[in-house]
Amino acid sequence: MKKIFLIISIILIFTNYSFAAGSDGEGGKGSDNATNNRINKENTQSKYKYAVKNINKAKKYERKNKLKKAEKYYKKAIEYLFEENKLNPANPDTFNYLGFAHRKIWDYENAEIYYAISLELDPTHVGINEYMGELFVVTNRIDLAKERLDVLKNCDCKEYSELKAVIDGKKDSKY
Repeated sequence: MKKIFLIISIILIFTNYSFAAGSDGEGGKGSDNATNNRINKENTQSKYKYAVKNINKAKKYERKNKLKKAEKYYKKAIEYLFEENKLNPANPDTFNYLGFAHRKIWDYENAEIYYAISLELDPTHVGINEYMGELFVVTNRIDLAKERLDVLKNCDCKEYSELKAVIDGKKDSKY
């Protein structure tokens, strides 16, 4: 059932993209594909870049306990990430940040959906597995968090020790 929900979510996200993409009505006459590709690549990089900048600003406001301002920047990052997804669909890092930003504004349901999409695209991504595990801890689903930890056990990475400490209650999530 969960996979069906995930697949439907992915289809809905990409359906919005496919309706937005279409013919320019000129039948390709006089279009310069190299220029169009360069412009699309620049737009993609800038949307993602702006999203990351907004997330970093939000984190700074969080550290200062200015939560309303932080929330504003997380929401702006989400807007940029949706735009990024239209330009560059199926990027696990985009969905990872969508999950992260939604989790930070207390929208755990959408955060889980975006993390799940990320993991469908890249099941061994250490950052996504850590974040999903932390989300499971926050939502009191420790068994599922331990499953994410199990995926990380052989990675020899800080994400494993970070998630283990959060699961064991020795550390609060830094996110």
